[in-house]
Amino acid sequence: MPEHDFLHRFLFEQLAVRGEIVQLDTTWQTVLARRAYPPAIRRVLGEASAAAALLAATIKFAGRLTLQIQSAGPLRLLVVQVTSERTLRALARWEGEPETAALNDLCAGGRLILTLDPGLGREPHQGVVSLDGDTLASALETYFARSEQLPTRFQLAADERVAAGLLLQRMPETQSKDPDGWNRLATLAATLRPAELLELEPTALLHRLFHAEEVHRFAPERFSFRCNCSRERTASMLLALGSDELRETADEHGDLHVDCEFCGHRYTFDSIDIAGLLAGCPPDACALRH
Repeated sequence: MPEHDFLHRFLFEQLAVRGEIVQLDTTWQTVLARRAYPPAIRRVLGEASAAAALLAATIKFAGRLTLQIQSAGPLRLLVVQVTSERTLRALARWEGEPETAALNDLCAGGRLILTLDPGLGREPHQGVVSLDGDTLASALETYFARSEQLPTRFQLAADERVAAGLLLQRMPETQSKDPDGWNRLATLAATLRPAELLELEPTALLHRLFHAEEVHRFAPERFSFRCNCSRERTASMLLALGSDELRETADEHGDLHVDCEFCGHRYTFDSIDIAGLLAGCPPDACALRH
């Protein structure tokens, strides 16, 4: 079994190529505990969780990276958010009982959206491309080829226990001493089987793929599940409905219950809470009552 919830970065210094391996088990199982995903949806969500963890580690930022899929197919929406503190949360929405199928079939007419939010009031950066490819790995490779002009290779896998991924990326504006190095590494990575990615330790994986290469490894970084929902954020969302709609909803339903789709936590607002919000009571002040 792989080490628990770690991302491993490595570097081929002579080839100007960087790489990462991530294997999420407790974090991934916490995501799965929130709802019963059909196997086809679970697979894509697990692959997306591993991919988002890999992508977040390639960027030096303080904030949040969001990987999102929107489509008109059975997999309607997928969202994975990773923070610079190496925390992750994820969810998917679907219709019917999707069978295991190519990504194009699950996500007909889909879009892949990557958003980097640096926080502190700064403008987010977003990239959007059509969701092309039979797998999420090929769709992400297409995204990087079109949007970032960085040759990048992904290997992704997920089951009910582990979500795992391998990333290789040529370093920008760096001259390799071995012109064929990138092609050689990409060919070796393509030989990796999903079972190996899910089950082998990172050291064994690197040896299996790149034992003839000079690899520099960095200290592993731990990932964990964490949701950033709060009563204050939920109250702000209710206020965004507008005072008239919020009042009508409260009159019709009495207490309002809002469940976080990421972690399942329920926030309840009674008539006094709603009156306070409508009167301009700050959400954090209302939260003191609970």
